[in-house]
Amino acid sequence: MFSGSYVALMTPFRAGTIDEEALRNLVDFQIEQGTQGLIPVGTTGESCVLSNKEHKRVVEIVVEQCAQRIPVIAGAGSNNPAEALEYAQYAERMGADGVLCVAGYYNRPSQEGLYQHFKMIHDNTDIAMLIYNIPPRAVVDITPATMARLAKLDRVVGVKDATADLNRINAEQPLITQEFSYFSGEDGTALAYHALGGNGCISVTANVAPRLCAKLQNLCAKGNYAQARAVHRQLLPLHSALFLEPSPAGVKYAASLLGICQEQARLPIVAVSETTKKTIGNALLNLGLIDNLG
Repeated sequence: MFSGSYVALMTPFRAGTIDEEALRNLVDFQIEQGTQGLIPVGTTGESCVLSNKEHKRVVEIVVEQCAQRIPVIAGAGSNNPAEALEYAQYAERMGADGVLCVAGYYNRPSQEGLYQHFKMIHDNTDIAMLIYNIPPRAVVDITPATMARLAKLDRVVGVKDATADLNRINAEQPLITQEFSYFSGEDGTALAYHALGGNGCISVTANVAPRLCAKLQNLCAKGNYAQARAVHRQLLPLHSALFLEPSPAGVKYAASLLGICQEQARLPIVAVSETTKKTIGNALLNLGLIDNLG
C-alpha cells in the first residue's frame, strides 16, 4: 500500500523547454530529503500544457533517475479516455509503480461515465491506479459510492483526495472494506486528513520543503499528532503563500530561490507578482530554507 509524503513534482523549464538536468536533480533532492514517493506530470507538473512527447519524456526521466529507490506514480490524466489510456500504458512500459488518473474535466460526465472512464484504463493495463478526485478543477465530483465501486477493481488501490472536504474520508471508509491508500491532495489538510484515517499527502509544498513534509507524515504515522501539529503550524505560512496566485507559479518561484530550477511556467500561468514573491521569500526565510532574500 502506498503511504507517506509524496510530492506532486514540478516540471522545470528552461528557455521554454523541459530542463532535464534540473528535473533529474529534483528527483535526487526529493529522495535525499526523505520524500517517499514521486508524482510526475500531474497538475503541478503542468501536464495539461505538455505535448504528448514531453509528457512521456518526463515520465521516462523520473523513472530512470529514481531507479526504484521510491515509488513513482505517473500522472495519466486526460479528459480524452484514449489519451489517458495511452499515458497509463506508457507509464507501465517505463516501469512506473502506478498511475494517477483524474476525472473527466470539461466533459462533465455522470457517475457512471466516471466509473467507465477509469474502468477502461484499468481493464487495459496491469498497473496500480490512484483515482484523483479534484472537483475544483474537474468540475465533477467522484461520490463516495462511485469511489467504493472503483475500489472493487483489482488494481484501483487508492485516492488522491483534493476535495478539501475533510468529511469525505469519513464517508468513503465505511464503504471500502479492502486495503486502500487515502492521500490528501491539499497540503493544508494533510494533518487532519491523516488523523481521520488517511495514509499520506501528495504535496505541492514538498517540492521546496520535502524534509519538513516528510517529517509531518512520519510523525502522523507514529501517532505523534502533537509534534506533527507543531510541524504543520510551521508549514502553514508557506502552504498559503504558494497558492496566493495560480499554481504552480508560486512553487516554481520558491524553487528558483532555492536554486532548484528557474521560475518559468507555461501560459496561461504567469509569474507571481512582486508582493507574492516577497511573501513566499519570507515564508522560506522563516523556515530556514534560505538565508536571505538577496
